[in-house]
Amino acid sequence: MIDRARDKQHPWQLNTAPGTAEYAMHVDTRDGVEVLVCTVGKTVLFHDARCIDDLHAMLAARGDWVELGGADEQKPARDGTVEAWGRSGDNPIGGWYGLKKGLRGRFGVDVPPLMEALGLCELEHLPKSNRMRAR
Repeated sequence: MIDRARDKQHPWQLNTAPGTAEYAMHVDTRDGVEVLVCTVGKTVLFHDARCIDDLHAMLAARGDWVELGGADEQKPARDGTVEAWGRSGDNPIGGWYGLKKGLRGRFGVDVPPLMEALGLCELEHLPKSNRMRAR
């Protein structure tokens, strides 16, 4: 479902759900794994690209809104949120979708706007406590 033409020269230009920050994402390969490269200012994070299909499947199975719950890696994620699922040993890869140690968190911030841009989810755009659900 990912547009592989979205490389470093042609990234998605995204905004966080509340619209308070801009960032770019593109597709690349790292150590033989297809990854989403998320660039926020000078900070670069990586997420396993499988997260798009896997998160969409989880949301479709739930069939309802799920709170995003974004949190940095060093902070605990609230149970039942997209962020907690993106770290859970119960998700399809058995742990973190984030691939850069120290910057593996914020899955619930970075990935939902991309899924909205891909037409895979509905995403709220409130100042706080945003949710998403599968389309």
